[in-house]
Amino acid sequence: MFKRMPSDPGTQVRFLRFLVVGGTAAAVQFAALWLGSRRLSASAAFTLSFCCSTGTHYALNRFWALPSGRTDSGRQFGEYLLAVGASYLINLGAFQLGRAVFGLGVMWAAAWAIPPSTLVVFVLLNYRVFRRAG
Repeated sequence: MFKRMPSDPGTQVRFLRFLVVGGTAAAVQFAALWLGSRRLSASAAFTLSFCCSTGTHYALNRFWALPSGRTDSGRQFGEYLLAVGASYLINLGAFQLGRAVFGLGVMWAAAWAIPPSTLVVFVLLNYRVFRRAG
């Protein structure tokens, strides 16, 4: 995997920060999922936890991991929401696949759902939504 990483040091730092943000957002998602699954259906708890982690993800990426030179923040946020929509569809599909096909519990299915969209979302966010100035 690391042999295929971009050789540009700036992109490597952004990718590593993106992974830290992803880990933080995942922790928020699992905490919200654990709390939500006590009172909601599995899919509703997953959706609620996804929304909580998305807010964390946006703020940390926008201001720390993937700082951007863009000044059109309204359009940028709209593009972020489109990337999040794609991420949600990939995550929900993998979550439901994990539950229905592999018989995973709620927490394991949520863990299984995270990796499939990570690379796609990084590419979208790094090279489009939060692209560097210049």
